[in-house]
Amino acid sequence: MTDTKARTAALITPVGQEAQDEARALAADGRTGKAVRRLRRGSWLKRGPAREAVEMLAGGHALPTSNAQALAALRRLDAALVVELTALLDDGQQIAAVKLLRERTGIDLAGGYHLVLELGGEQGTPSP
Repeated sequence: MTDTKARTAALITPVGQEAQDEARALAADGRTGKAVRRLRRGSWLKRGPAREAVEMLAGGHALPTSNAQALAALRRLDAALVVELTALLDDGQQIAAVKLLRERTGIDLAGGYHLVLELGGEQGTPSP
């Protein structure tokens, strides 16, 4: 059964291409557990989202490899949330933006923080 938040978190968490390729190959060999561990080792994915990511990779779907791609995916999935996050950032409420993103998507703290930084960077706020 697919968990919507876990799926969303998987779709908006950057994972390096090498990790995706290795996980896809492991899943194709029936080694799903190792594929999940490989994705978790190379990203900020938690266990549930990593399982969803492996299913998506096995189905031919590619995951984002950068925060910019992850933000583009979030815009496609939930444009209204991006508007809310932007409003919070405009008010200087970065922590509230991260909290809202985490509540609505299930993304982990580090991933949420970096995604909010990416959104802030698009608005002219410097991001590291």
